[in-house]
Amino acid sequence: MANAPPAPMELAFAEAEAAALRGEVPVGAVVVDGRTGEVLARAGNGVEAASDPTAHAEMLAIRAAAAARGTVRLAECDIYVTLEPCAMCAQAIAFARLRRLYFGAADPKGGGVEHGARIFAQPTCHHRPEVIGGIQESRAAALLRDFFAARR
Repeated sequence: MANAPPAPMELAFAEAEAAALRGEVPVGAVVVDGRTGEVLARAGNGVEAASDPTAHAEMLAIRAAAAARGTVRLAECDIYVTLEPCAMCAQAIAFARLRRLYFGAADPKGGGVEHGARIFAQPTCHHRPEVIGGIQESRAAALLRDFFAARR
């Protein structure tokens, strides 16, 4: 299928690469309807451009998907992210009731899923999505490593 749309993680990488070109930390996110595969939203980090510390790729994509659906619950949807979400984004994923989280590189310093706060493992977390990490992990890690190396 030459005209098949790119896989959601490829779209997330495209968003991350575009974010890097804008001087943003290269993280991309895509929200997909898990039943149909329809892409509901996609975003790259926008923290610097918006002067908004909450404008992480995940937050922007979740906001856009919720607006597109006209609901705060995205129960049948999945999110693809190039980097393990931070605690803020993990909590937003739980609040949105996203069905699955797919992510690329682990984030031992700032992650909130498998590292740090481990939001989904907390007894106060009301929704725990299925988590699949390590997707194209070396590619995701290299994107971040190269971005920060160029800044030093």
